[in-house]
Order: sequence, then C-alpha cells, then structure tokens
Amino acid sequence: MNVKITQGNLEGKIKAHPSKSYAHRYLIGCALSKGGFVKNIEYSDDIIATLNSLEALGFSFIRRFDSIEFLSFKKVNGIPVLDCNESGSTLRFLIPIALTIYNEVKFIGTERLIKRVIEEYEKAFKSEIKFTKDNTSITAKGILKPGEFHLDGNISSQYISGLLFALPLLDGDSKIIIDKSIESAPYVDITIDVIKRFGIDIALNSQEFIIKGNQTYAKYECIVEGDYSNAAFIDAFNYLGSKVEIEGLNPYSYQGDKKYLEFFKLLSEGFQTIDIKDSIDLGPVLFVFASLNHGARFIGTKRLEIKESNRIKDLEVEMNKIGVTFEIKNDEVTVSKINTIVKEVEFDSHNDHRVLMSLSLYSSIMNVKITNSDCVKKSNPNFFIDLLKLKKGVEFYE
Repeated sequence: MNVKITQGNLEGKIKAHPSKSYAHRYLIGCALSKGGFVKNIEYSDDIIATLNSLEALGFSFIRRFDSIEFLSFKKVNGIPVLDCNESGSTLRFLIPIALTIYNEVKFIGTERLIKRVIEEYEKAFKSEIKFTKDNTSITAKGILKPGEFHLDGNISSQYISGLLFALPLLDGDSKIIIDKSIESAPYVDITIDVIKRFGIDIALNSQEFIIKGNQTYAKYECIVEGDYSNAAFIDAFNYLGSKVEIEGLNPYSYQGDKKYLEFFKLLSEGFQTIDIKDSIDLGPVLFVFASLNHGARFIGTKRLEIKESNRIKDLEVEMNKIGVTFEIKNDEVTVSKINTIVKEVEFDSHNDHRVLMSLSLYSSIMNVKITNSDCVKKSNPNFFIDLLKLKKGVEFYE
C-alpha cells in the first residue's frame, strides 16, 4: 500500500501512543511473574511479536482491547519456535530469557532482522551457548548459567536489557561487565525501572551490573506511559506552523527520546552539532527537521546503519530528491537545508517505519507520496489515523 499526504498544517488534540519500549518490558516482566496486568497496550507489529513469542515459550495470557492479563506458565513440548517478525527488541530480550527455561530454542524472523547482529551474545556466552543461523532463523542451544558476562556497551543496549531480565532467575549470582561506554543508556534505565517494579534487585557499580540469583518476579499491575519517540513525529509539525496538543506524556520519564524537545528547539534557532548516540531512533526525524530549518551536523550516528534499514543511506537517497545533501563520515552526518520545494514528491519508505513517519514531515510544505506505507504498523499502526484526526488529508492508493 502507498499513501499520499496533502500539504498543510495540523490542528487539534491527540493522546500520546503507549511507549513501545515500556510495553515490551512490562509484558516480559508480567510473563515472568506469571500474573499481573499490562494496561494501555497498542498492538503494533513489534508488540504482537513479543506477545506471540512469550506464548510460544509457554506463557498464557488473555488479550483484551488495550490490556493483557497474564495467567500462568507451562513448558511446551519440543523446541519452542519464537516468531520475532522484525522486532530486534523481541529477539534480543528473549534469547537469554528463553535459555533459562529451554536448552534449545529457535527464533525466526525477517531476513533483515536475522542479519542484525547478535554477536554480543555469542561473545558473552562463549562456548556454553551455541548459535546456528540461516537467512530467516537463529537456533540457540545450551542452558544459561550464572557468571560474568562481558558486553560492549556501544553496540546495542538491548543485549544488556536481555541479560538484566534473565540473570536474576538463575541459581547463582552474576555480573554484567560493560567494556565500553553504554550508548542508548536511557533504554537500560527503562529496563532497570521496570525490573525494580517487579521486585528484582539490581546493583550498579561503575561499569558493572551486579545481579543476585534465585530472585522471583512479583506480580505488578502496569500502565504503559505515553511514547516520546512517536510523539516526536507529530510534535515536529508544531515547529513548522501546526497547532497540536499531545496529551499523556510523562515529563519525568526515563525515555531518552524526550530529548527531541531540546533538539527541536536548538535546530529551530540555527545550525547545530547534536549528539544522538543516546537517542538513536530520533535520527530520521531530526535529519528531516534539520533540513526544514538550518541544516545540522549529527554525531553518534553509526548505529542508524543497522536498523530496519540503513537509515542514513536510505534517507540520503530520498532527501536528495528535494535537494537535501548529506555529508557522511564514520560516526557523523551533516544534513543541508532543503533547496528544492516542489508541488509534489514521491518517496520510498524502504520498508522502515521511522523513515516513513519522518518523510511525512515534508507534507508541511508540499504534497508527499510515500510508497510501501504498511511498514508504519511496526511501531505506530494509528499514525495515519492521527493525521486524519488532525485535519490532514490522507489518501491510500495501490
């Protein structure tokens, strides 16, 4: 499916969508506690992947309109097969958790997901866990045992989070030793915030996480807070002439993507250098936003190359169509100001939800067509509904 978004401003009021980061973690915490509720759920493709994978592991639940009630756990017969679809969080969070229960687990997903690295687990687990891969699956063999686990913090915080969930369940104490500084550290803060709500004790000593074994997840009733990451795509229009009120965002949230409020203000004032290593998912919308203002230099960008698409190269291709130039170095990108305004432009989403939502911002100054628009369901299935509520013309076509 393709979409045409009519040029113009937005106006009105919407409720912030539930945080996908918190939702993943609450679902896992409730599953491990074998009870409890998760309320204010939105069934994006990534959240469905986590639910389906937990069910494949043997966790049972009742799914309601916008909530999940977890009931119990029963080991499945044979080798569990977890369909992670295209969710990196689902895959990386559940690998160590699954290996506390089963000695062999198969993870399937899109070819793009399977290509995304799991080398940090292969290195951390040494020879105790064996991984085999093909184009669409990863099979892990072995039981996770307590010990010391070395991770490079600059690869992905998801490895740290996965181990933080799993290690308290083991029959001995463990340490996670971070060999390089953590990038996207706020995501680890979210994990620790969630785990502590379930009664799990985690201690941090400099670059080491100290985790006692033989812990039990207590039941907890969770309410997912509003998502700053998705709010950024709508709030960006406010800096370009729109008038939208977004309700339900927690000003004290651990979410690193609330930094967009600071970044948008800076980018509106003039050319800036901005470090996005702790808010990497904001990269695409910041690139587009900068091009609609004064241009900018972004550092800490390298991990954008290994997301659902190569977000740097793919956005360069699309933004070049309207005269935006990129200067790309090892871990930085300089984006120019837009110099070509046309009546209508056609972009390709590259099957990446954040690329699509970011490019939609150009509809503030021109009509925008975006091909392969179904990918928005990965994180924000109601994105186009929001645009319609806010008096934006949206039309789908084959």
